[in-house]
Amino acid sequence: MPIRPSETPLARLNQWQERRKQVGSRIRELRIAQELTQEALGLEAGLSRVMIIGIEWGKKSLAYERLWDLADVLGVDISDLFSPASSTPAVEPHRRGRVRSNTRNRSSTAPDGK
Repeated sequence: MPIRPSETPLARLNQWQERRKQVGSRIRELRIAQELTQEALGLEAGLSRVMIIGIEWGKKSLAYERLWDLADVLGVDISDLFSPASSTPAVEPHRRGRVRSNTRNRSSTAPDGK
């Protein structure tokens, strides 16, 4: 009897998550090297920008056919998508791709003495 995803051991789920992140980072690296925006890559591959963001950050899974579509748009062999990226992004996205900042712009508050 096949194992359902809800019954899959935690270690296996973590392994899949790491693989998604690896492929996503590689897609991001190839996209940036070709100076493509997420929107442009998505349009050419038949995916939304939101989906491209999810893929690049390892949050979304893809059908095999979509991997070939992305490889075609990026002009690489599909096996290149599985190569480790040179570097991984240092920050996680936050709301619509914006990054959380730990510092706030305090210069906008004028000291009135109040």
